[in-house]
Amino acid sequence: MNIMMLDKYSAKIEYDPELDLFRGEILGLNGGADFYGKNPKELRREFKKSLKTFLEVCKEQGISPIKDLSGKFNLRVGKDLHNKIAIEAASADKSINQWVVDALSKSVDHRL
Repeated sequence: MNIMMLDKYSAKIEYDPELDLFRGEILGLNGGADFYGKNPKELRREFKKSLKTFLEVCKEQGISPIKDLSGKFNLRVGKDLHNKIAIEAASADKSINQWVVDALSKSVDHRL
């Protein structure tokens, strides 16, 4: 998966062999917005157009363009992994929750 950034917005870029075009999907929106292009320059131009249109529609309808997440989600892992995480967290003097938050933050901070 490849990510294209525009201001604070991210889009997932994939190749669509049926259309012989690259397809971008803007992530984290309170709805769907996609765009197509033959090359990076065209993709970026279409990204800007699609995002602008999406933001205008949201403004007209009085809705937030960004998906509002609660900050909570359930995570199920196997018993062995749970035990390993508990040991790592305890050895770092952290709760399991804080240890997982730190690990996830490190994982995504380098991407976005």
